[in-house]
Amino acid sequence: MQTISFINKSTNMKKLILIISVVLAANFSIAQTSDKFTKAMEQRIAMIDSTQGPDAWKEMTNAFERIGDAEKTQWLPYYYAAFGHILIGYSYWTGQMGNATDKMDPEADAAEKMLDKAISLSKETSETWIIKKMIASLRMMGDPMNRYMIYGPQADEALQKAKELDAGNPRVYLLEGEDKFQTPEQYGGSKEEAKLLFDKAKSLFESFKPESSIHPNWGLPRLMYYFSQYK
Repeated sequence: MQTISFINKSTNMKKLILIISVVLAANFSIAQTSDKFTKAMEQRIAMIDSTQGPDAWKEMTNAFERIGDAEKTQWLPYYYAAFGHILIGYSYWTGQMGNATDKMDPEADAAEKMLDKAISLSKETSETWIIKKMIASLRMMGDPMNRYMIYGPQADEALQKAKELDAGNPRVYLLEGEDKFQTPEQYGGSKEEAKLLFDKAKSLFESFKPESSIHPNWGLPRLMYYFSQYK
């Protein structure tokens, strides 16, 4: 009987060791996959503030979408893909009041598609509402004279929602300042009011800590460009 008991204990111990080994191997595999994903994202994110021009932004945007399609459960690649399409769309704006919807609308549509994927994998956040604001602004910029009354309020509402969800998000005040800076004074714009908003954004950037190395942290170089316009 003692021999049988010993054999049973030995067998159970082997099973336990096998289970532990399988769990450890699985965890190691997951860690490797997570590390690979993070490194791929960090490499592309580093390009956001340094990449210039629609062709380069297209390459960056496509890379984020490929990462998202490969991972399937991660929302951040699609968030950045949406942001990339917005940058491409902005590059087609000439600053004139003419109609540029033929180039800007497709990018707004693509950004909206990517953002919907991001939200479906996570939830609405201050950052996703910021992207919604930028999409509305992009649509408006395509034909300001005819679209201001439609997309202007949508952009304002989205930015207010972003602020409600995170009043400490510096990108909220960066975009709010941009609107004040770019809008003619007769329509409510003000360089002085914009400067106050840029100052607030700068203060928040100094203390802002993203959730991880791949969570949204863009905007500071963009903000510094506006400060340079006051010299």
